[in-house]
Amino acid sequence: MTRTLGQGLEVSAIGLGCMGMSQSYGPNPGTRDDMIGVLRSAVDLGVTFFDTAEVYGPFVNEELVGEALAPVRDRVVIATKFGWKIENGKNTGGLDSRPEHIRAVADASLARLGTDVIDLFYQHRVDPDVPIEDVAGTIGELVAEGKVRHFGLSEASAATIRRAHAVHPLTAVQSEYSLWTRDPEPEVLPALAELGIGFVPFSPLGRGFLTGTLDASVPFTDGDMRARLPRFEAENRAANQALVDHVAVLAQAKGATTAQVALAWLLTQQPWIVPIPGSRSTTRIAENLGAADLVFTAEELADLDTLAQRVGVHGERYAAQGLGLVGR
Repeated sequence: MTRTLGQGLEVSAIGLGCMGMSQSYGPNPGTRDDMIGVLRSAVDLGVTFFDTAEVYGPFVNEELVGEALAPVRDRVVIATKFGWKIENGKNTGGLDSRPEHIRAVADASLARLGTDVIDLFYQHRVDPDVPIEDVAGTIGELVAEGKVRHFGLSEASAATIRRAHAVHPLTAVQSEYSLWTRDPEPEVLPALAELGIGFVPFSPLGRGFLTGTLDASVPFTDGDMRARLPRFEAENRAANQALVDHVAVLAQAKGATTAQVALAWLLTQQPWIVPIPGSRSTTRIAENLGAADLVFTAEELADLDTLAQRVGVHGERYAAQGLGLVGR
C-alpha cells in the first residue's frame, strides 16, 4: 500500500525511522550487520520510505542506511536532513542552515549514503539566523543540479512553511504527531492541506509509550533519551497510562495491537500522512505495517479523536531548553 506526499512523491503508507539503530534509545540489541538485515527485510515487507539524518550518530546512521539499501536503491526513497552544527563528530546543539553549509552537508550525505541523489532533504530544525527563503533557494539550486529531488522541513510553523513553499515547493513537513501529541492540528495540518504538502509524523508511537510496553515500572538504560524527557518521568508515565490502557481495550476488541491502533488512527487523519515509526526488529516492522489494514467505525474514530483531550497528557515533550528549537 502506498501514499503520495507533495510533488507526487510516492512512498509506502508506513515508513521506517532509522535513528534508533544508531542512537537515542540505549544500547542496540543487535550488531551493525543485524541492522543491515533488518533494513533489507523491511524492504522485503514492503517499506519503501526510510528516514535518516547526518546528526544520527553523527554520520554513522547514514552510512548504515546507505550500505543496507544499496542493493535496492532504485526501489526505495531515502530522506535525510541538514541544519545542525556538528564539530569533531559531535552535535553541538547549535543550528547552521547557511547556504554554504547546506551544500557541504548535501555532498557529505551523498557520499555516506553511497548515492548520487538525495530523494528528500529536510531542514532538521528552523534556523532563526538564516531566512527560510535562503534555505529554500539553496535547495532549489541543489534540485536543479540533480543532487536533491525533494525539499522538506521539520518542526516548522505554518508561517515558515508558507514562506519556504513560495520559494521552492515543499514535498513534506515532518513533526511529532500521535495520539498523545496533537500540536500540528490547529495550524500546520490545515496549511499543508491548502498547499498540497505531505506530512510525515515522527515518533508516531510516542517514542514507544503507545505500544503499551513502557509503564512506570520500566527502567531506561544508559543512553536512552527518554530518561531526560519530562513526559517519561515515572509520575507522568503513570498518569499517561490511562490513555494507553484505553487504546489497548480497543485494540483487543479489534484483534490488533495497541501500536497498530495508534498508527491506523494517524493514517485515517489524511491520505497524505505517512508515519515513520522506528524499530530495530523485523517482527515489529511487520506488526506496524499491519496497521494499514485496520479500519475503524465512526464511533471508534470519534472516541480516539477526543481521547487525549478527555484523558489529559502529562509532561512536556522536551525539557525547557529544547522547546526553543521547535515550531519556528
